[in-house]
Amino acid sequence: MSTAGQVIKCKAAVAWEAGKPLVIEEVEVAPPQANEVRVKILFTALCHTDVYFWEAKGQTPLFPRIFGHEAGGIVESVGEGVKDLQPGDHVLPVFTGECGDCRHCQSEESNMCDLLRINTDRGVMISDGKTRFSKNGQPIHHFVGTSTFSEYTVVHIGCLAKINPAAPLDKVCVLSCGISTGLGATLNVAKPKKGQSVAIFGLGAVGLAAAEGARISGASRIIGVDLNPARFEEAKKFGCNEFVNPKDHSKPVQEVIAEMTNGGVDRSVECTGSIQAMIAAFECVHDGWGVAVLVGVPNKDDAFKTHPMNLLNERTLKGTFFGNYKPRSDIPGVVEKYLNKELELEKFITHTVSFSEINKAFEYMLKGESIRCIIKMDN
Repeated sequence: MSTAGQVIKCKAAVAWEAGKPLVIEEVEVAPPQANEVRVKILFTALCHTDVYFWEAKGQTPLFPRIFGHEAGGIVESVGEGVKDLQPGDHVLPVFTGECGDCRHCQSEESNMCDLLRINTDRGVMISDGKTRFSKNGQPIHHFVGTSTFSEYTVVHIGCLAKINPAAPLDKVCVLSCGISTGLGATLNVAKPKKGQSVAIFGLGAVGLAAAEGARISGASRIIGVDLNPARFEEAKKFGCNEFVNPKDHSKPVQEVIAEMTNGGVDRSVECTGSIQAMIAAFECVHDGWGVAVLVGVPNKDDAFKTHPMNLLNERTLKGTFFGNYKPRSDIPGVVEKYLNKELELEKFITHTVSFSEINKAFEYMLKGESIRCIIKMDN
């Protein structure tokens, strides 16, 4: 029996208030409207961004809400005007989008869509300012346009990457946020050449993905920088072959790295959001050709300070958003890299839980035990 055009009742993990365990509820999911798609989510992962907004420390709280933005699923039905997707297509929902029409989407150099760029404060669909989720008539807010902690969700067409159905969704679902961000920061922005040296600041999921990008690029020295030495052993699986803990040294870490590498590394990728790490990542690259890429998100009042001579001496500082990948155009190709065994995803997945145990995924992340925990929606 087709459910197209009808309200679907399904299970969702609802955050009723900040920092409190999610509650599995039966919710109603309205049909997709114009340029929207309703997706059956099969696997979703927990990203640190979900935890950050669930804790609601330092941003506008918006509850009740359905979190989740790293996922894989199958199209259930499509709204008016949707031509590129049809029921049965395999998709990855992405927290940012690609409308295809704005100046950013028309540019080969940008992936920052004017219409669908990430908006963490908006809890409704952009077409009509309403939510598609409710319980007993009470609206439940969306999160970054995806809300994948639900068996069914409604997403704007521009935030869905159609992928090869041969790709296992329980693996490639991690490509819809952090892993692509780190990987693209190295492959698309830092662009190390074979044999060059790369320093990675921060060895969480995004930093490990940046290291994976350096490994794929053929970098000879991949130096992991982290304040937590417990991360060093794990990082070897992602290509890191040297490590620096800034706490072990009396001098700034950029000076330590410059001494280790005869004047500086060829490339650096910063994945922490710490201003000190950003400055160090920039100042540790070699003059004349060094490129530093900032990935981590700083606090809103932070300011970056370095001497202008560091730029005049031909060091390059770049930033990136979602690894410079356009979601619809580029993510299907990243999935193909995995299918062609150029990219390893299994090593990012450290835990798997059933949907009913979703709060365990939060515990693993808060304790620092997981890189990525996959949540299976079918039980």
